[in-house]
Amino acid sequence: MILLLTSLACSVSGLFTPDTNAVNTSVAQTMAAMSTQNTLQTSSSTSLGVIPTSTFTPEIPSLTSTQTLTATLGFTPTPLVPLISVSVDTNCRSGPGKVYDLEGALLVGEIAEIFGRDPTNNYWYIRNPDSDSGSCWVWGKYATLTGPISLLPAYTPPPTPTATATSTPTPAFDTDFTNLDSCDGSWWGEFKMKNTGLIPFKSVDISVKDKFTDIMLLNLADGITNMDGCLTKTTEDVLGPGDTYLLSGPAFNYNPTGHNLLVTITLCSDTGQKGMCETNKFEVVP
Repeated sequence: MILLLTSLACSVSGLFTPDTNAVNTSVAQTMAAMSTQNTLQTSSSTSLGVIPTSTFTPEIPSLTSTQTLTATLGFTPTPLVPLISVSVDTNCRSGPGKVYDLEGALLVGEIAEIFGRDPTNNYWYIRNPDSDSGSCWVWGKYATLTGPISLLPAYTPPPTPTATATSTPTPAFDTDFTNLDSCDGSWWGEFKMKNTGLIPFKSVDISVKDKFTDIMLLNLADGITNMDGCLTKTTEDVLGPGDTYLLSGPAFNYNPTGHNLLVTITLCSDTGQKGMCETNKFEVVP
């Protein structure tokens, strides 16, 4: 028994004696296996679409200066016809000079077409700004010209008007019968008066004759007086050039409707039926 136990002890002791070479070999194999396993895991992750996480720093683009745009000047077309404008209101006359009659005016802000020039290039023959079809001459001192001015023809000025015609304008007016008016048993005619000349009127002489009854009424007055029935009475002291007022005739004490009335109206430039006078005569049947 003793010999058997001794023999077993020797055998067990031999089992636990480490083999250095074997241990080193085992360690090397284990490290190699771990390295192979890591490689396989990395390769397997990549093949499965798993991308390793990495830190990304975006690149900030550098700022560039903005290009400065240069404005392009607009194109101003040249008029196809000669045109004129003025910096000061300028009269437009029947000829190139102050001795000619006034026919209109070219005002600041207006533009007119030019048809010709005088031989001195001081006056321009233009479309009259105050007429749809007329023409007149305008002084060029305050004028600005555009378009093909060099192509304009030179016109011979018209004859100057006579001294009598320019220094003595004639009075003129138009008269229209409008209606009969009445108040408290009196009837009279209403006449629309328009001054069509250059002379103002300050007094009136009106007569109305009923040719059916042979009765004639007369009225002399300063100014132009209108009776609006029994309501109001208005008087205009002066009937100036271009003015239009209503004039009431003398009143009959009966209704002259249907009667033939002979009307004579005289307007004068001074009070008291004096000065330059003009007369209109006509017949009406109210």
